[in-house]
Amino acid sequence: MKVGYRRVSSLDQNLDRQELGEVERVFEEKVSAKNTDRAALQEMIAFVRDGDEVVVYSIDRLARDLRDLQSIIQTLNDKKVAITFLSERLTFTGDSDDAFSRLQLQMMGAFAEFERNIIRKRQAEGIAKAKARGVYKGRKKQIDDQQIRELKQQGKRVSEIAQELGVSRMSVYRALDAAA
Repeated sequence: MKVGYRRVSSLDQNLDRQELGEVERVFEEKVSAKNTDRAALQEMIAFVRDGDEVVVYSIDRLARDLRDLQSIIQTLNDKKVAITFLSERLTFTGDSDDAFSRLQLQMMGAFAEFERNIIRKRQAEGIAKAKARGVYKGRKKQIDDQQIRELKQQGKRVSEIAQELGVSRMSVYRALDAAA
């Protein structure tokens, strides 16, 4: 059976770019690859059986760093499941021990991890410079502190306020502390 796996990092991103071709079942998620404890990934790993093939658009859609990438591929290969990365044109099976493919995988995974680290560093530097200039103020406030204080003065409990406004109790406590 051919099984597809597609992932994007956030809810506002679109999965359409990751064309997988003919697959019988697709597992999709919109979640960061910070950890391998992703629901669709774990469901896909549990679903596949001996002789199946997992198709992924590119290496960075499966794992965030080289260690996770190797671990996921090894888990699939141990189940005698092949995995194919379309962009990189690489396939890994439990049967073959292609040293050149393994080397390519390690190099591409290492470069992808390096690129993510550089992007994160540049982003942090840009934010620091913007803060120094007074331009960066952070995310716009989503909670109306005045409304929270009014609800509290009406005698509502913190948990009631949080539920009514659709925010966490901690957010309500912060708003109340800021007013004090």
